[in-house]
Amino acid sequence: MKALGIAATGMLAQQTNVDVISNNIANANTTGFKARRAAFQDLIYENRQREGTQTAEGGTARPTGVDVGLGVQTAGVVRLSTQGGLAQTGNQTDLAIDGRGYFTVMLPDGGQAYTRDGAFQLSAEGQLVTLQGYEIDPGIVVPENTVQLEVGEDGLVQAFVENDPIPVEIGRLTLTTFVNDSGLRALGDNLLQATEASGDPLPANPGDPGVGIIRQSFLENSNVDIVKQITDLIQAQRAYEMNSKTIETADQMLSTANQIK
Repeated sequence: MKALGIAATGMLAQQTNVDVISNNIANANTTGFKARRAAFQDLIYENRQREGTQTAEGGTARPTGVDVGLGVQTAGVVRLSTQGGLAQTGNQTDLAIDGRGYFTVMLPDGGQAYTRDGAFQLSAEGQLVTLQGYEIDPGIVVPENTVQLEVGEDGLVQAFVENDPIPVEIGRLTLTTFVNDSGLRALGDNLLQATEASGDPLPANPGDPGVGIIRQSFLENSNVDIVKQITDLIQAQRAYEMNSKTIETADQMLSTANQIK
């Protein structure tokens, strides 16, 4: 009886499903977080009667076969790249992306990572950095005695220094897009890394066709829908219970067969 093994794969799949859902719920208030969804696919099938074969009665062709599936497996965890809501903060170094794209971050090892988290701060040298202290790329250095910082929707960064009414242009932020956002590898700390599956990074200016714009003094909320996550959690729980019930039923059937004399 293969029901025990089949149901076991179902229980393992639902455990993964619950893990993904719980991570979504845990990050419901994480800036720029994108919800994930577990995707599943059926396993191979045991073919007991092949469709189209000749039957013993008159040589007619069998219209259907007899295929018994061997369970389910996790095919992947898909990142849902829908736009999160924008929340106004009043902090002039908080930046949100309204549309597609990622900020580029320089890692300590010289590599690059990408993020939707625009909760930037100023380092001791006046550089615009992430909450982990990583510099953004291209780098922005804010002059001393800056009284106001302005970031345009097109990424142009200007600083008003002391009492000078004319702003000083100190750089321009760019955004990076990917052909397949779901192919980015999550590193933690709200950072993503490019992979072969994501495709090469495509730098662009904010506001270019297919690229979002920058909103100063805003942060992007997580796109996690709590109501949907709770509903999915209930469905996963019920599916787990049904698989465990299948194991219980198969065990009872085996026990009954074992008692036949």
